[in-house]
Amino acid sequence: FGNRMIIGCVVGFSSDSNLKNIKPISFVLDDTPILDPKILELTKWISEYYYSSWGEAISAAMPSVLKKTYKRKRPDKIPTEDEPSEYIDGSDTHLSPNKEQKQALDEIKKCIDEEHHRVFLMHGVTGSGKTEVYLQSIAHALELGRGSIVLVPEISLTPQTVARFKARFGEKIAVLHSRLLGSKRVREWKRISSGEAQVVIGARSAIFAPLKNLGLVVVDEEHENSYKQESIPRYHAKNVAIKRAELSRAVCILGSATPSLESFYAAKKGLYSLVELPERIDSRLMPEVEIVDMREELTRTKKISILSQVLKMWIEKDIRGAKQAILFLNRRGFSTFISCRKCGYVLTCKRCSVSLTYHFYKKK
Repeated sequence: FGNRMIIGCVVGFSSDSNLKNIKPISFVLDDTPILDPKILELTKWISEYYYSSWGEAISAAMPSVLKKTYKRKRPDKIPTEDEPSEYIDGSDTHLSPNKEQKQALDEIKKCIDEEHHRVFLMHGVTGSGKTEVYLQSIAHALELGRGSIVLVPEISLTPQTVARFKARFGEKIAVLHSRLLGSKRVREWKRISSGEAQVVIGARSAIFAPLKNLGLVVVDEEHENSYKQESIPRYHAKNVAIKRAELSRAVCILGSATPSLESFYAAKKGLYSLVELPERIDSRLMPEVEIVDMREELTRTKKISILSQVLKMWIEKDIRGAKQAILFLNRRGFSTFISCRKCGYVLTCKRCSVSLTYHFYKKK
């Protein structure tokens, strides 16, 4: 450490040490432990499974402690995030589950009642009511005095998710994600730790929320790559969620309309329980999808066209009907990069080093 003062975390005690000239602890930052034994066990598993140091895993699990520590060196006023727009007034209608939802809920509730750890892969088409299953499962856990964690893949999805959960559960909701600033983040952490908030919603880091009696963990859109932490420790929040649920004898629900290959395989092998919601709420129809083979289009029209005749027809129909159309393009430009054949040099942006896209018609 040299002459530096370092923040450490005490994870246990020993009566003696093989090291000489041990330095004394300058002062204790927290009166009570920040991480309970189950979270410590989880961080130990992360360090072993993802080949990081235990300290790095612990640091990932308690970001609010670092914020609180830095407050000593900052001005008293720390800028906080504006109150999120998701905190809205109103009530969310408690919907009656359909046959598939009821079957899923019965199994989930039974496992919560028995404190039996189980992983459910909920494969439900868009609009099939996966969120309603989450909400009613969380409500059941709350009735038993147990908390829940809901992970969403992107911070940008948090407001719309929290709006619905807030309407159902009110002030029992807490939000945790990396963009919460200063005292706001510490305040939410304390609300969770004290038991004031029993339902936590957030991105990856919310899996470390200090809930004392965890009954349910939900990983929404479980297939998303954004659940992978890019900095050390490079953990996958989905796997950490399953492990945390296991340590707490809690239920874990992985929800998706397009499950990841590994999760679907695990469900088919019987490692997870597969729950399928094949129909949309109120029997609403799925959008029709038509795939056009552009090779046949070329053979028929004898000319190269970016748009197929079917697509042109539907766009023109929408325009005549004063409707709107959206076209999604897989990429911009003629080529994603351009390089010198002699030396291999690739033209890149001067600011961010991303390769420049070549536009054929503009010759730029």
